[in-house]
Amino acid sequence: MRCRMVVTGMVAAGACLIAGHAAADPVPPDTTPTSMNIPGVPGRTSISMRVAFLNLQWGTANATQSRAGLSLVKLYMVDYALRHGDRSAQDRQLAERMIRYSDDSATVAIAAKYPNAIDAEAAEYGLLATHSGPTWGQSYTSTADITKFLDRKMTTDPGSPVLRWMAMASPVAADGTAQNWGTARVPGVIGNKWGWSDLGQQQVGSASFGPGFAISAQTDGTPADQTADVLSALPRSVLGVRLPVPSPNAGSNR
Repeated sequence: MRCRMVVTGMVAAGACLIAGHAAADPVPPDTTPTSMNIPGVPGRTSISMRVAFLNLQWGTANATQSRAGLSLVKLYMVDYALRHGDRSAQDRQLAERMIRYSDDSATVAIAAKYPNAIDAEAAEYGLLATHSGPTWGQSYTSTADITKFLDRKMTTDPGSPVLRWMAMASPVAADGTAQNWGTARVPGVIGNKWGWSDLGQQQVGSASFGPGFAISAQTDGTPADQTADVLSALPRSVLGVRLPVPSPNAGSNR
């Protein structure tokens, strides 16, 4: 399902960076990366990518736009529950299902217990486009915020269960949806989270990390649309290598 790593130097440097930060305490302030633009991506898709060891960030022009957070906001909710919650075994079990299986029933339980989780995470991590809605499913974030969050977890808390469960994501979500599109198809990715909505216009999201980098995408369209947009843009403008683009998989069993 995932492409094989082709940028070996990038991976090696990233792995060294993560290892070097394994014991970082206290959490250092976030540094503003040098930003570069990803050209030629359809407006339906927002993409953001951070490469920590180069202190660089790539993004589409709409990378900081506040868009439907979908199930990607479960990353924030789980992080809050694990670090600021009551540390109960039940919370941990619910949190794991939220990340690995995108389980909405588990999310409803965590949202009821920690209703301020998303806004608290936004304030703590400086996620300017992220805010809660009337329900967790109506919350907003940006692809730039998601990659900033994942970058911070990798560099200051690499042992986080959030990252470990992303690396153990189930091929099939709790509702039967195949989880295999978008940023998960980028070379070197080892952990993923997906989001989707069929209410009104279809929307899909994905967030991934690999050694030293984090990437996220949100698309007003299908999983196939997002996969095509991500794979056609990043090899050219970010990795500097023109990779063959796999035939996109719609990735939905409903």
